Amino acid sequence: MDLKAHIRPIPDFPKPGILFYDITTLLLHAEALKEAVDRLATVVRPYKPDLLAGIESRGFIFGAPLAYALGCGFSILRKKGKLPGRISAHEYALEYGTDTLEIHDDAVQPGQRVVLIDDLLATGGTLAAGARLLRQVGAVVPAAACVIELSFLYGRSKLDIPVETLVTYDS
Repeated sequence: MDLKAHIRPIPDFPKPGILFYDITTLLLHAEALKEAVDRLATVVRPYKPDLLAGIESRGFIFGAPLAYALGCGFSILRKKGKLPGRISAHEYALEYGTDTLEIHDDAVQPGQRVVLIDDLLATGGTLAAGARLLRQVGAVVPAAACVIELSFLYGRSKLDIPVETLVTYDS
């Protein structure tokens, strides 16, 4: 199945000059969604994860069914102020300003193998921050996986882990 055929390009979103790749059309198509999760399972399984960690918010969409398919647990990395209870946080730089990812303190046991899941690899900043946060709480992070990669933004260059992707856009 050609997953690109189920991803809708939207020009000038969220601002002029940006071509946004919308996964909501993939999510609407049951067979395409199943295919995406099955392909993610195939590329993530060799990393032998104990746990998957989905990055807010679209990493949750693919991470939870992927964890189910792999028979492992699932944790969430959220933006600042959205998790109750005791948390660990990591602040990271954006093009203009900073952002923060948080995780529950008890979400990862020291030494657990945790694969990061998100919908999109663009500049790599969020995935790199997610890997740092997971390591901060004691995880071993062998890899990340995303549905889409925007290779022209060179996000892989910011990462010190392998990244598996299903669909690549070169421009």
